[in-house]
Amino acid sequence: MNKTSFSIAWLAVLLFILSGCSSYKYLLPKGPEITVPQEIPTGYNAFVMNAYKHSERKTIRVWTYKPSKWEEHNKVLFVMHGMGRNAKDYLDAWVDIAENKNLLLIAPEFHNKFYRYTTNDYQDGNLLDFFGSENPKEEWAFQVIDNILEHINNTNPFTVNTYNIFGHSAGSQFVHRLVLLYPTDKIDIAIAANAGVYTFPDKTGKYPYYLPEDHQPLAQSFSKNLIILLGEKDNNNQGGVLNESKHAMIQGENRLERGNNFYKVGKNIADKQNLIFNWQLHQVPNVGHNKDLMIKAASEFL
Repeated sequence: MNKTSFSIAWLAVLLFILSGCSSYKYLLPKGPEITVPQEIPTGYNAFVMNAYKHSERKTIRVWTYKPSKWEEHNKVLFVMHGMGRNAKDYLDAWVDIAENKNLLLIAPEFHNKFYRYTTNDYQDGNLLDFFGSENPKEEWAFQVIDNILEHINNTNPFTVNTYNIFGHSAGSQFVHRLVLLYPTDKIDIAIAANAGVYTFPDKTGKYPYYLPEDHQPLAQSFSKNLIILLGEKDNNNQGGVLNESKHAMIQGENRLERGNNFYKVGKNIADKQNLIFNWQLHQVPNVGHNKDLMIKAASEFL
């Protein structure tokens, strides 16, 4: 290949990359086909709906489990899956508890076949796209929870006004960022278990490790019932995939350290600003990065 041909080839590659940056989101798989809206039946079920109100570009599957004795006044629990995007597995792990405590389980599935290489669309909340450009607030992953709730209220003879939410590992990242960035009155108890990395509640660095520059005051976030649940033995890098980037390592050497530091920073900020601080920190004895054992521990708070 001569010099001119080589230059033309590289120019073509560059143009392809630039065009991909602006249109890649429209080329990603849309998701499963939308299902006909219907009431949530007893036992297992799943439905598919549009993830966003203003667009049909992305769909989301939502798994549910409803005990036979569940009624409108009983509790609702959103179950947020881990990095594997395995919502059904997480739903299964809660079923026996749901029967004992009469919980309606709702498990959204943020499916993405590139999940091993990207976190922005799920646990980072979809504030930014893969290339770092801002997404509209209507496309934040946190907004999808409200959209699911509205869909359920519109297709069932009951109304859900508040919910509890649990997440483990990547799901824990989603839950604590939901509390920080989208702390609606609909959230009752939020349980964030064994997150690998956190968004610290200050603006000393870049998101997702710190709050965005335009973040609103923290009073509402600190007032939420956020339970930071840590496995006492989740203190090594052997369980799951641990973010070991420079920014993550500043937070601590492992998940246990990072969770403790996240809580301490939040409490210090709340104390300095004289804000109500309803966050709780709990360590589960003799448990590492194990979703089933952390779910068992989390159930005690519901």
